[in-house]
Amino acid sequence: MMLDQNWFDEMEAKIPRGKVRTRFAPSPTGYMHVGNLRTALYTYLIARKEGGTFILRIEDTDQSRFVEGAMDVIYKTLTDCGLSHDEGPDVGGPVGPYIQTERRDSYGKYAELLLGRDGAYRCFCDKSDAGAESADEKAIAKYDGRCGQLSAEEIQTKLSAGTPYVIRQRIPAGKTSFDDLVFGHIEVDNAELDDGVLIKSDGLPTYNFANVIDDHLMGITHVVRGSEYLSSTPKYNLLYQSFGWEPPVYIHCSPVMRDAQHKMSKRHGDPSYEDLIAMGYLTGAILNYVALLGWSPGGEEEMFTLPQLVEAFHVDGLSKSPAIFDMDKLRYFNSAYIRAMEPEAFAELAVPYIRKAVHDPRFDLGEIAAILQQRCEILCDIPEKVDFFDVLPEYGTELFVNKKSKTDEAVSKAMLDAAIPALEAITDWTQEHIHACLMGLAERLEVKNATLMFPVRIAAAGKMVTPGGAIEICAILGKEETLRRLEVGRQKLS
Repeated sequence: MMLDQNWFDEMEAKIPRGKVRTRFAPSPTGYMHVGNLRTALYTYLIARKEGGTFILRIEDTDQSRFVEGAMDVIYKTLTDCGLSHDEGPDVGGPVGPYIQTERRDSYGKYAELLLGRDGAYRCFCDKSDAGAESADEKAIAKYDGRCGQLSAEEIQTKLSAGTPYVIRQRIPAGKTSFDDLVFGHIEVDNAELDDGVLIKSDGLPTYNFANVIDDHLMGITHVVRGSEYLSSTPKYNLLYQSFGWEPPVYIHCSPVMRDAQHKMSKRHGDPSYEDLIAMGYLTGAILNYVALLGWSPGGEEEMFTLPQLVEAFHVDGLSKSPAIFDMDKLRYFNSAYIRAMEPEAFAELAVPYIRKAVHDPRFDLGEIAAILQQRCEILCDIPEKVDFFDVLPEYGTELFVNKKSKTDEAVSKAMLDAAIPALEAITDWTQEHIHACLMGLAERLEVKNATLMFPVRIAAAGKMVTPGGAIEICAILGKEETLRRLEVGRQKLS
């Protein structure tokens, strides 16, 4: 096959140079797992920190993993998280296409170029041949390299006979080394590397080959990926050397773990980004927490907006140690984000969840949101927290017993006996008037505020734990419903 050197020269001339270029290159598998989101975030932060270009590339050469609608998930996740890409399938750019299956023709040409430079060879073995098990890129067995020894005549004979083949990388003798910004200098004996498949028999490239070609042609200067790819990086570097290209800066990130022994996995029920959103976590909190999985900002501060992360991020803060994904810590971050929101913004998020439990049109959902904000950790907790507004739950008188408030059933009955007529006398049912009424009553009864407020709250809500205090709950319930519920409580205590 005659190669057109002008074509290769034109491809080189298109490569943008002179500034940092990073890429996020997910496979369209239908969801965004936490490790993938972290890679996208770090890749974005490096580009923005250096005033560079952030690229989205879709790596879909493994068509067996393709999921319909997965591209939409990728676009939506990046958009929701604020990780806007400068180049990609949807926005275009100078080195497209940005979907690997649409770049198919170029991989074959670069494979032919590599064959001519003795950096690769055709392998005609099938899976029944001894040592050929790794013709499947997912297999573990190491190929014995027999087809690398075929003469030009033997190769031509097989080609003329139409024998199917793959193209394998030729691993030379010696050692290969590279530097990683997280793991430092790494050197391996080439004898440990196998002659991996670059082009499969269907003409599509393997991940390893397409990755190198695309990174070079797109001018990628910094490659961010998981530490599981450290073992493949020497082979990537050998490809760069065979082509005479400069390799990128490598940044390998330690894995995100479910616990000390197990990586997070969708197969094992660990949540993806979409799952976390459905569970009621906020995007900002998720992104903030994910940034800290394996990265330290170097100070006491943990809460960062995305622009603040751009300012604070530096690869020196990345750790070699695996990071444990702690749902309790994420919940803590989420509650802090909720408390810091503008009340109107929180109400907009909360009202749909409140509406799942509160259907009575008498109650102002915005007022319920207001008492929730400082007492809510995740949005999905909201219906269970506020369901008592709609229907007073069944409860026992043991709820009225509280050592801290110095109440028992007898004390609580006495407090309700006093509170009901006092509240009945209020003509303007507002939080301020309810507050003044109950505070004045506690003073006249010569009891602590809590001794009065506790049984009023229990009777009004029928629950031990509520998002608001007695005064707030009574104000939202309204005078008629409050008095009805307090009477129910008094009858129970009788």
